[in-house]
Amino acid sequence: MAHLRSRRGRALALPVGLALTASLGFLPAGAATAAPADEVSAPAATNGPNLSYVVNIDGGSRTAARVKAAIAEAGGTVVASYDRIGVIVVHSANPGFARAIRAVDGVHSAGATRTAPLAPVATTAVDEAAQPLTAQEAKAAAAEADADQDPLEPLQWSLPAIKADKAHERSIGSSKVTVAVIDTGVDDTHPDLAPNFDRAASANCVSGKADTTEGSWRPAAGESDHGTHVAGTIAAAKNGIGVTGVAPGVKVSGIKVSNPDGFFYTEAVVCGFMWAADHGVEVTNNSYYVDPWLYNCTNDPDQGALVESLQRATRYAERKGAVNVAAAGNSATDLASDSVTDTTSPNDSETVDRVVDPSVCPDIPTMLPGVVTVSATGAKNLKASFSNYGLGVVDIAAPGGDRTEYQTPQAPATNGRILSTTVKGGYNYKAGTSMASPHVAGVVALIKSKHPYATPAMVKAMLYAQADDTSCTNPYDINGDGKVDAECEGGRGKNGFYGTGLVDALDAVRW
Repeated sequence: MAHLRSRRGRALALPVGLALTASLGFLPAGAATAAPADEVSAPAATNGPNLSYVVNIDGGSRTAARVKAAIAEAGGTVVASYDRIGVIVVHSANPGFARAIRAVDGVHSAGATRTAPLAPVATTAVDEAAQPLTAQEAKAAAAEADADQDPLEPLQWSLPAIKADKAHERSIGSSKVTVAVIDTGVDDTHPDLAPNFDRAASANCVSGKADTTEGSWRPAAGESDHGTHVAGTIAAAKNGIGVTGVAPGVKVSGIKVSNPDGFFYTEAVVCGFMWAADHGVEVTNNSYYVDPWLYNCTNDPDQGALVESLQRATRYAERKGAVNVAAAGNSATDLASDSVTDTTSPNDSETVDRVVDPSVCPDIPTMLPGVVTVSATGAKNLKASFSNYGLGVVDIAAPGGDRTEYQTPQAPATNGRILSTTVKGGYNYKAGTSMASPHVAGVVALIKSKHPYATPAMVKAMLYAQADDTSCTNPYDINGDGKVDAECEGGRGKNGFYGTGLVDALDAVRW
C-alpha cells in the first residue's frame, strides 16, 4: 500500500505562499496575492485534470451559501460540506479553480488535495513487508502460555515492555470506550476483533463523505491489512484466541481513509476525524501521513490549505472529547531540525527533491498541535532504527518493533517485530511507528476507562506523567557499525528519542 507510516503510512518495510493564522500553531512564511476580480468572474474552464480540493471558509451559514454558489460558478462540485469546521470538499476540472475561489470573500484558504487526477493512478509504492507467523511459532507459544494468557501472547514482548500484562490483572478497559482506527480499514470478522468491534462508529471515508454500507470499513481484497493489524494491537479480545490487545476490554472501530492505491488524501482524513468526533469516539489512532506531501508547507497555497483543514478537524475532534494519537514516521529523521530533505513528494505524480523546515512544513497529522506524537522502540527499549525523533516534537515512546538482529526479544518471543491480527483471521508481524502509536492509543483508552469524565487535556497530562522516564541513548549506533546513527537531545524527563518516556499501561489503570 502506498504509505502507512513507513514513508507511506507509519508501518515499516524492514526494508508557495498563503499565510495561515497564528492559531494554527505554525510560522507562516509569506502571503498570497488575491486573484483579480475579473479572473473570478471569467467563465470556468473544464479542460484540466479532475482534482479534489478543500476550501476553508470563515463565517457562518450565509458565508457558506455564498461560497458554495461561487464554487459552482468556478466550475466546482461540492462533494461534502463540514459546516461545523468550515471545510468544503470540492471536485473540479477547472485548472484555475483554486486561484479563483481563493479570491472569494469568506474563503480563508483553498487547495488541491492531490497532484494526480481523481481517476485511479498506478503506484509503485508497496505495502509494508509483513512476516507471517509460522505454525511452529504458534504451537510453541501456546505451550508456553499461562492459564490467563491467550495462546499467542507469549510472543507479544511489547505487552510486558509497557506492563500491559500486569495492567490486565487490574483492568482490561471499559466497553464504553471506543478507539477509532483511522486507517486502511479494519476486518471486523476476525475472531480477535469481532467481540470488540463498534459498527456504529465505523465508516468508509475514502471519497471525503462517509459511507456506512455494511462492511464498507473493511479492506477490499488485495488492499492493505495495516488497519486490521493496528486494531489488534489496541483491542484484540482476551478470549482464549490468538493475541491480546493493550486494552482488550474496550471497543475499536474502523474508519477507512485510504483509497485502493493506498493514498491517504486530505478530504478522506478530514471525514475520518469528523465521523469519529460525531460518533462519540474517545481516542483516534493515526498511523499514516497525509498524501501526497511528506511535509506540507504552510506558505504554499495548496499545502497550507491542507494543513488548515486537518487542523480544524483534529481540533474539532478534541473539542468533542477525543484524544488524537499519531505515529511519528519511519524516515529516521530529526523532526526538530530546521532543515530536512524530502525526495518522495508528491508521491502521486512526479516527485521533486526539496529541502524544507518542519516548523513551517509539518508532517501531518502527527505534527499538528494537540496531537500525541509517538516514536517507536524495539525489544531492548531503544529507539527503533527507523523511527523519526525530535526534541519538542515527540511526546512519548512505545514499542513499534525493529529488526530482530538489532533488538532481539527475550524468549519465548523470537521476532523483534510486533505480532498482531491480519485479514482472514490470521496473524503476522510488522514493525514501524505505525505499531507504536496503537500501543499508546490502547493506554489512552485504559486511562479514559478509569477516568471517564477526564477531558482530553487531562488524559494527555496523565499519559505523559505516567510514562517511564527514559534517558537519551548516546552514542546511538543501532546497527553496531561504529557510526553514530542519530543524536538524542534533552534530559531523562523529556528528550528527542523518547519524549516524556516509555508509555506505562500499569500506571494507567492504578492512578
